[in-house]
Amino acid sequence: LLLRRSRNRLREEVAKFLSEHCCPSSPLDADNVVVMNGCGSLFCAVAAVLCDPDDAILIPTPFYGVITEDVSLYSGVKLYHVPLDSKVLLKSSLPFHLTAEKLDQALQRAKHQGVNVRALVLINPHNPLGEIYTSEEMNSFLKFAKEHVLHVIVDEIYMLSVFGEDISFHSVLSLDRLPDPQRTHVIWGLSKDFAMAGVRVGVVYSENTDLVQALDRLGNLHGVGGPTQHQVALMLRDHEWVNDVFLPENRRRLREAHGFVSSQLTKLGIPYLHRGAGFFIWADFSKYLKEHSFTEELRLWRCFLTHRVLLSCGQAFSCSSPGWFRIVFSDQQRRLQLGLFTLCSMTHFLKCFRCCSL
Repeated sequence: LLLRRSRNRLREEVAKFLSEHCCPSSPLDADNVVVMNGCGSLFCAVAAVLCDPDDAILIPTPFYGVITEDVSLYSGVKLYHVPLDSKVLLKSSLPFHLTAEKLDQALQRAKHQGVNVRALVLINPHNPLGEIYTSEEMNSFLKFAKEHVLHVIVDEIYMLSVFGEDISFHSVLSLDRLPDPQRTHVIWGLSKDFAMAGVRVGVVYSENTDLVQALDRLGNLHGVGGPTQHQVALMLRDHEWVNDVFLPENRRRLREAHGFVSSQLTKLGIPYLHRGAGFFIWADFSKYLKEHSFTEELRLWRCFLTHRVLLSCGQAFSCSSPGWFRIVFSDQQRRLQLGLFTLCSMTHFLKCFRCCSL
């Protein structure tokens, strides 16, 4: 009984918190909130509820690779990739730019291959690109999904980690009218925005009563302890600390760290996507590959490791173009300085990488 009360209290606080920061047209309903021990658990459970075994979920690439294991854990659900090109083909386009047309092309390709697609995953702000979709873009994606009767799982786990001074983030919950509210489900958690990965608290907001009830039952396998629920509820309730102390300071530190790392990459002549959200920079090291292949990308990754520089290679994110790496900058400046100093020292070696054999 006490755990149930604690869970209800946390749901109420989550609904109030998301109502404040997602800016919906009306306050969010606590009955539409499900809490589990992390967003990975939510992906597992949501995929199991929405899909049958061997169904597929569309997801643009590159993306946070762990989602692949999450959605397949219970029911063997597969991800069907929507490859985004790193090359700019039109003057009006951007690298790794997602459009509704690309989603439709991937869906038609899946149907032609006999793949049954049941849902679409959108990550906003994006990991690893740092991309933020506009309200207009999100509307176009949601309308595409409605047209093809697809559920949409919107991962907004970095929504409060937008640090660019000239950049604004609009939650999907802030849209005036969702094209298909019953098939739109929003995920958020504490691990990124509050740097509390070890606490393991993730939430999903959905107006689909059947989904919420099914997730509640699966919640017995992914529960959050009562003391943790109580502490998180108290933290979310502390609006003064969250809004006036933590979030401004966190964004300032992210902005400062991003500026430091990006300026060094510019000096080194390493291209990267200049974005203002998340903890990472998506950088292009393809000019250091012996040949344009993922085998060479892996060799370059091992070369970094040999020199004690840990970057995440593009193939870990199912990137369609070899040579892209994710650089995490959310760390103390002294550590960033050491890593960038090592990276700078490696540039001469990297220029000779074609002759390097590990």
